[in-house]
Amino acid sequence: MKNIIAVAFGVVLAVVLMGSFAFAQQDAKGCADPPLFTRLPGFYLRECQKKAFDAHNFIDPVTKKQVSVEGRWYFYLYIVKEGFRGQKSMLQVARNYTNAIEKIGGIFFIENPNGRDNTWMKVSKEGKEIWASIEQDNSGGNAYQLYIVEKAAMKQEVTADAKFMADGISSTGHVAIYGIYFDFNKSDVKPESDPALQEISRLMSGNSKLKLFVVGHTDNVGGVDFNMKLSQARATAVFKALTAKYKINPQRLRAYGVGQLAPVASNRTEDGRAKNRRVELVEQ
Repeated sequence: MKNIIAVAFGVVLAVVLMGSFAFAQQDAKGCADPPLFTRLPGFYLRECQKKAFDAHNFIDPVTKKQVSVEGRWYFYLYIVKEGFRGQKSMLQVARNYTNAIEKIGGIFFIENPNGRDNTWMKVSKEGKEIWASIEQDNSGGNAYQLYIVEKAAMKQEVTADAKFMADGISSTGHVAIYGIYFDFNKSDVKPESDPALQEISRLMSGNSKLKLFVVGHTDNVGGVDFNMKLSQARATAVFKALTAKYKINPQRLRAYGVGQLAPVASNRTEDGRAKNRRVELVEQ
């Protein structure tokens, strides 16, 4: 009788363990493949993450140089299921993705540093610039990480208020305003700039003696002459918005553009170029 019970218990335990193992090889809760790629057969999603804005380092397939790309960020960790172990090589994993990216007009670059197998991909699709990478670390094709970034500028959610502007002008004689927006290579002030313009209006209303230069700045993309004209046009557009919509006395403002001549960060990175594209208020 004891032997029968022991055998029965062993069968039940085996069934439970097999069920637990099978469950462990299912996709993590809430995880699904990204829209751009399907997965390789025999793999499951151990982990996935998504962020509205973050950065990841990629190798540009054209220049072969490292770049930091910012925007909507995705991460996926794929693990092979037990019955499929050893069926895919690292190169086979990479080739499946590079073939897929080429079919939609993308480009890629594969490198093998120190036993790793990294695949860097880039494609423009539906008006979006999308970067992706497959990163494998001595996995023999049994696991890989997929990173995807839909390149985009961060949506500015915090606008400097009038007090912040006043403190900056009082301490350094100038303050950078990053909440004023323009379309690429254009000088029309976009509607989402209103909160920043309103705070500039409050700043000047709170100090009737304050006079300011409105100074436009650009990054170094494009020629110097073009950037000088663009920065002047943008500064003038801000001047017009403040005097027309917010009724600031035109005698208290003067608009100038200095193009790329006064950077506050290196133009070698996208983050630095974003900081250089700004409007500054400078005390007269």
